Amino acid sequence: MIQPSLLIKQRFILCFLLALIIVTIVIGLCLGYSSLSYDRLIPTLLGQGTFKEEFVLFSLRLPRIIITLLAGMALALSGAILQGITRNDLADPGIIGINSGAGVAVTVFFLFFPIDSGSFVYMLPLVAFIGALLTAILIYLFAYSKTEGLQPVRLVLIGVGFSMALSGAMIVLISSAERAKVDFIAKWLAGNIWGTDWPFIWALLPWLIVLLPFTLYKANRLNLLSLSEPVAIGVGVSIEKERIVLLITAVALAASAVSVTGGITFIGLMAPHIAKALVGPRNQLFIPIAILIGGWLLVFADTIGRNIMGSSGIPAGIMVALIGAPYFMYLLFKK
Repeated sequence: MIQPSLLIKQRFILCFLLALIIVTIVIGLCLGYSSLSYDRLIPTLLGQGTFKEEFVLFSLRLPRIIITLLAGMALALSGAILQGITRNDLADPGIIGINSGAGVAVTVFFLFFPIDSGSFVYMLPLVAFIGALLTAILIYLFAYSKTEGLQPVRLVLIGVGFSMALSGAMIVLISSAERAKVDFIAKWLAGNIWGTDWPFIWALLPWLIVLLPFTLYKANRLNLLSLSEPVAIGVGVSIEKERIVLLITAVALAASAVSVTGGITFIGLMAPHIAKALVGPRNQLFIPIAILIGGWLLVFADTIGRNIMGSSGIPAGIMVALIGAPYFMYLLFKK
């Protein structure tokens, strides 16, 4: 049974995060190369703005911010699942190679397959999912031992190795490609938010609509998987079956996100940790908070990144890494 005081605390934090996200979105909508004044924001949203104001808001800023929000939520949820099923606080889809697997699949699809502009947007998450799933299966097989089960530290080390190998494979793939395609892949690797049109939102949103409630439904299973294997087996949990189902869920969430945002890491590492520090390790409590923290982190990083260093800005992936890399080192030394 969850203590009523914890539920009250969770709801207060959720309300605070929602308010923080709204404030950050408002600031992000008004800041940029073509600024939009705050007093014109609501009239423009209601369709009473000039052509320039409506173009900046509805064609440039709003879809980009919605995409970063959804992608941050998906990455945070993916990280929370991975940390639960592996019992490893360092697990993150970017760190253990899942994002790189999705990246290689997207690169191969982009470079070597005929692309129909109408279906390209909707095919990307599926292609990324296939690449990420194959990578996750290989990492899982290498990290699993028949005598000792899944080795959490070994999983991270093997994942890092896969990530480096796949990044090298991606460089080999693009070495002979034409300049325009190389530029796209380079931006993808840096975590530059490139899917900034409304169709990308409709390509990403269904994955979250299906998988977010499913993960919350499985929250109690995640609680049991975070215990030792004998305890989980003793209460009747089919460990391998639950791990595989939840691993596929985590891979799908990460792949759908990075297919439109590029190689974003550390969101899935930081958001669950911050949420656990606030309300404890119970999945029913911290997962909703982690989702909002992940969404806010990516929106915040992208807003800062695109408003410094001139019109080109800094990719959101680099901004997140500047925050996340020191945090990763802190956790590594702590554990």
